[in-house]
Amino acid sequence: MFDTLDNPSTYDDSRTPYGKDNWTSKIYWKKVENISKVISEIGYDETNALPTIVGLCEVENKDVIVDLVNTEKLKKGNYGIVHYDSPDERGIDVALIYKKNLFKPLNTNSTFLDIYDEERNRQDYTRDQLVVEGYLENEKIYLIVNHWPSRSGGELRSRPFRNKAAELNRRIIDSIQSINKKAKIITMGDFNDDPINESIKKILNTKSDKANLGKFDMYNPMEKIHREGRGTLAYRDNWNLFDQIIFSSSLISENKSNFSYYKTYIYSKKYLYNQSGKYKGYPFKSFAGGSFLDGYSDHLPVYILLIKEMK
Repeated sequence: MFDTLDNPSTYDDSRTPYGKDNWTSKIYWKKVENISKVISEIGYDETNALPTIVGLCEVENKDVIVDLVNTEKLKKGNYGIVHYDSPDERGIDVALIYKKNLFKPLNTNSTFLDIYDEERNRQDYTRDQLVVEGYLENEKIYLIVNHWPSRSGGELRSRPFRNKAAELNRRIIDSIQSINKKAKIITMGDFNDDPINESIKKILNTKSDKANLGKFDMYNPMEKIHREGRGTLAYRDNWNLFDQIIFSSSLISENKSNFSYYKTYIYSKKYLYNQSGKYKGYPFKSFAGGSFLDGYSDHLPVYILLIKEMK
């Protein structure tokens, strides 16, 4: 989500009233309304409530997040915001919103991803990784929000950048686990890689079999979903599953007196897909060919449920 103002320090010119996308206030507020509708419905069928914690990608600044959480559909959630401006060249950041009555942030930081593009002989400024430590009710939990480097220039050429992002993510996880071996850690976001790619499978060292998890392993339920041929974005009639929620084995437990993992979902209501035309069945995105389509996103949201016994 971009506001309508030109930031001279970033490449956001297309998302202004005089840019190629004709990004007017009317379009901006419609986009905010559309995103708020989707967020308000995620998990509602299972919980009859707004989501407790939401990781956001591609937000330009805190102001657009404030507009989002104050919409009619979300304001009753009384959401708090964790956001830092990142050095990304397009001016896009990651953020976290949370229900203030259920989650209490303790520490937050934005971790710089240091990437040097050898081919272009320059620093590549991208999104930081947002780390939030807090209490979900009375349980400490660590959340990492990611938006890893894109596949611009091709998957092979850009692969080292995502591998760098994975190395940073693993270092963050390792540093937490070195302090607390049983830490409950969730890393989430748009990884721009599938669950079986090197960055996720080898560098993050994720596992897809709950029965063979070591105490420091990260469990990725999205891998099974990916192998079933499902995804969150489509390109040339192929589905990718870049949007993932991965978590530490400490959230896999038969003891339901504390929060434990229950199930993973792709939020895939019919209205989130094109219903006709060349791209029928693809996610219904906001823009195509410089025109606003009144859609939602070229990515589908993902979510997980955590459960615990009521006392």
